[in-house]
Order: sequence, then C-alpha cells, then structure tokens
Amino acid sequence: MKKNRFLITLFAIAGTLTVNSCNDFLEVESLSNTAEKQQFDSASDTFSALVGVYNATMGDNTYGQRMNLILTQSGDDLRTSGDYNANDRRGISCFGAIPTNTELSKPFLDTYAGIERANLVIKNIPLSPVYQTGSAADKKLMDRYLGEALTLRAQFYYDLIKNWGDVPFQDVPSSDLPDLYLPKTDRDIIYDKILDDLLKAETLVPWRAEANTTAQRISKAAVKGLRARIALARAGWSLRRNPQQMMQGSNPQKYYKIAYDECKDIINSGQHQLNPSYEGMFRSLHTNSQDATNEVIYAIGAFGGNSRTDSKIGYYNGLRHDDTDWKSSGGINAIPVYFYEFGKNDLRRDVNIAIFRVSATKQADLQTSINWNDGKFRKSWTSITGTSQNLGIDWPLLRYADILLMFAEADNELNGGPSQEAINAVLAVRQRAYAGNLGQVGTIPTGKAAFFDYIVKERQLEFGGEGLRKYDLIRWNLLETKINETRAKLTQFMNGTGAYANVPEYIFYKKPASTVSNYNPAKTAQQNVLDIDFYTTGGVAKADVFYAPNQSVATPSGYTKVNWRLAMTQPYISGDPVKSYAYYFQPNRKELLPLSLDVVNANYNLTQDYGY
Repeated sequence: MKKNRFLITLFAIAGTLTVNSCNDFLEVESLSNTAEKQQFDSASDTFSALVGVYNATMGDNTYGQRMNLILTQSGDDLRTSGDYNANDRRGISCFGAIPTNTELSKPFLDTYAGIERANLVIKNIPLSPVYQTGSAADKKLMDRYLGEALTLRAQFYYDLIKNWGDVPFQDVPSSDLPDLYLPKTDRDIIYDKILDDLLKAETLVPWRAEANTTAQRISKAAVKGLRARIALARAGWSLRRNPQQMMQGSNPQKYYKIAYDECKDIINSGQHQLNPSYEGMFRSLHTNSQDATNEVIYAIGAFGGNSRTDSKIGYYNGLRHDDTDWKSSGGINAIPVYFYEFGKNDLRRDVNIAIFRVSATKQADLQTSINWNDGKFRKSWTSITGTSQNLGIDWPLLRYADILLMFAEADNELNGGPSQEAINAVLAVRQRAYAGNLGQVGTIPTGKAAFFDYIVKERQLEFGGEGLRKYDLIRWNLLETKINETRAKLTQFMNGTGAYANVPEYIFYKKPASTVSNYNPAKTAQQNVLDIDFYTTGGVAKADVFYAPNQSVATPSGYTKVNWRLAMTQPYISGDPVKSYAYYFQPNRKELLPLSLDVVNANYNLTQDYGY
C-alpha cells in the first residue's frame, strides 16, 4: 500500500534513531550528555528525534490496537467479543479487569516511553545551536518540531488520564529527575499544564495548507482540536481519588470557552470540511488516499508490516472475513440495539455495523443479532490479501465532524442553549448522514437540555467504533445511566416491546450457490446489505425487513432462518458473570482501569486507588 512521504521518511529513519525509548517508564535514557546534544545539532537530526516521538503512537501497544480498540470498550455502542476473562481484553470490556490483566501494562509503559522521547525533544530544541546560528528557515522548522513534540506529549498524558486518572507527571527527561519514583499528580494540574503547552504549540505549528502536509502529521488544526477535546474533558466529570466519586472539574465555563474558541478557529480557517461521503472518508484511511476536504485532521499512521509501527485495525476489529483472501477476526461486536438507534436511511448505520460476515466462499452470511461486528474498518477495503494481520490502516484520531459537534456542545453550555451556529454545525453532520433523504434529518431542538441530549445521541451515531464513546459518557457522567438504559432497551428488544415492537424475531435470507460470491467490497456498505436476498412478503421492501414483523412462520423453500430478536436472551443482558453486557460495572469505581500490578510494584510511591 502506498504511503505518503512523511511515513516513508519515518520508516527510513526509525531503525537508526538514536533517541531510543525506555522499556520501563522509570528507566533513565541511556544517552550521554554529548550524544544527546549531537542528536539536536541540526534540523535534520532533530527531525529524526521527533520521528521517534511519533513512533510511540504506533504499534500494537498504543494506536495500532490496544489504546484504541481494547481499552476503549465498552459504552452503549460496542463491546469486545467473547466471554469474560478478568485477565484479558474481555475483562476490560465487561468492566472487570484486575491488576494482573495482560492488556494493561504495555499501553501504560509505551505511552510513558513516548513521553520520555517527547521530553528529550522539548528540552533540547531550545538548547540547539540551530537556535543560535541556524538560518531563519531552520529555526522555523525547529519551532515546528517543538510544537509537534508538545502536542504529542499532551496526547500521551490525555491517554493516560482518561484510562487511569491521576498519574505520575514529568515534563523533563528522566535523567534530569532527582528521584525517578514519582507519585501521582492530580489530573487537573496535568490538564492545565498540557492545555498551556498546546496554546504554545498552536503558535508554532502551521496549518495543513501552509506546510503542504497530510493527515499523518500534526497541523495547527490538530493542535487546536486536541486542545478543545482536552478542555471538554477538564470541564467534565471524572472519577476522583479523594473522595472516590465522580465529580465535575472546577470552573467548567473557562474550559468550555477554550473548546469553543479552538473549534471556531478551525471552522473559520477553511482548512477542513466534511467529506460528502461518510463511507468514502473511512475508505481513504484504508488506501492512504487523501480526501479533498481534509475531514481527517489527524490520523496516526501505520506502516512497516510489524507490531511496532503498523496496526491491526481491520484485522482485529471490523467486518469478519472467514475467506482466505481477506482473513480477519472480528474482535468487536455491536450491541444489537445500537443498530436501531439509527434511522433506517441513515447512511452511517451500515458503515458502523456489519450485520453479516464474509464466508469462506465470499458470501455475505447474515448473522444473528448478538454476532454483529463493528464495520468501519474492513480488510477487504485494503489491497492486502492473505493472512496478514498488519494492514497499514491509519487511525482517525481527530475528524472535522468532531470539531463541529464539540463546537456545538461548548456553545450550548456557554449560552444556556444553542446558537444558530451550533444548530447549523449539528445540521451539517446530520445532512451528510441522510444524503439523498434530507427530509428525514428531523428537527434539531433549541432548548439547552434537549440540545445536549441530541448531541449525546449524535456523537453515538457519528463516532461508533472510533474509541470515543466510553470517554464521552464518562465526562458527561452518563456512563452508569447509559449502561442501565442499554440493559432496559435490550430487555425490550428481547421481548419485542416498546420501540422494538415491530422488530422481527427472525429473518429469512437465501444464500447463493456455494460457488458464487455475492460480497463485493467495491460496492457501498449499504448496497452490500441490500444485495442480500431477504425474504419479504406483502409488499415489504428489502430495506424495511429489519423493521417489520416476521415475514413467514415456516422457513420458505431455499431460505435460511436467522434469529434476530430471538438471539437475545437474558444471560446477554444481565445475571450471567461470563456473558452479560457490562456485568462488572460499578459506579464511582469502574470508570477507570486499575494500574498493572507490575507497574505498581516497580514504584513504591505509586498507589493503586479507586478500590482496586
């Protein structure tokens, strides 16, 4: 798969980088003062060091799999597939992870390795001789590198805080610390520090068009968008250590204003727009093709075909393939009622949720409702075939749609209700979702509480599978509420009551001949669903089969019966410690993950907290 010039450069120098990450966040970098200075004695060498910071965002332990696909589960949209195990990825999804869980230590340690690399760059750029004797062009480059390093360090700390709460904070290299065994720092102190860093960074990093760069490199919009996201987290709720309960951050209006201003700057810049095709924007991530609208503001690049710099996006998660050409595992399931949060003509539904898997003969096999997968990432949308697990699919860390919805949320909070600008921002996202059916967009409410609720749902629909939902629900203090609401909806779904009164118990579909392939990845996600030969009667359209009562009592000749509502049983909903959705969730405790036992044992000043 062709990669852009920045990633090609990154790949070329990753193997020769002299600023190496530490294996443990307590270890000191093994660089002498002389070697450290030499690393930053030219703009080109400094860029090599900056590449090492970018490198820390990649690979299995961070945004190649664990940080974005495993630690993010679950909210009211998706959950990890399989039965509960306290010591693996499913323990995290069920809110039952324990300190010995194997998925916890590597994201934590690799993120601190990234912080160490960033600290070396941030310290040494101002000390570099380029600042004294270099050309104006070189100094401008060094300023840009400094801004990028500050931004990456802010992202690293945000990742730590949203998963573990208060964490040890250092903003200098480990070799400059008098004591390596750091205690936890209150997250608000860290938040305020990195918000200040980002304010500085946005004066140093150019807009995308100014630098002629692509989404895999940080631009001014990426800095501002991240600052808005962190400001909303700072304004919102989080689980505190003392007292151990969910509490809102102090002076929230200050931080809503930061988010509002940063998002408005991006909107007014004209640098980014919504891609007119929701699906097309995600497809571009699979082929490294730039969308003309630049909706993806910052994507974490993936390359190299290895566990250190590539990703398992589209193999671990996404549409499941049982065929040998596109073999993939489908490690994340959609919660059945998430499908019914979408309007039937919402184009996002069939992109976000894959209701079929691809069989060994490349047929679209309809799945029972408890076996649907997330669908935004699909190996068959890449050019890679065979058993490869590393697909070079970039991760969309920040999109313009998020800027619009964050702007609308902050506007609503600041003004006691949405301005027309805020309504228009949400409307733009909705209109893309209903392209071709704009009459079904609906009316956006204008009251503060109703508009907030609308934003809550719209973010669920827009960002399913992008690793945002759990953290959104936490900062809104809605995680417990939405878990309980989802259980109630699942009960109604099982019983065919309420909003699910007309949802069929089962659906019939006809498989093509065993030698005939009817899955075509070149077609849209919506068309792939409509291409399935569903049995309908009485004038029911194919598109309405999911919203109409059973089409027959007996299985029609040549058709296969698939349980739809009937697949939902009580053990999925509650009461079963192995199979139940969010079974181990406890408010004022499980909003955060435990620290890995190895991490705690390595630092006598580090406490576990939150009841773990």
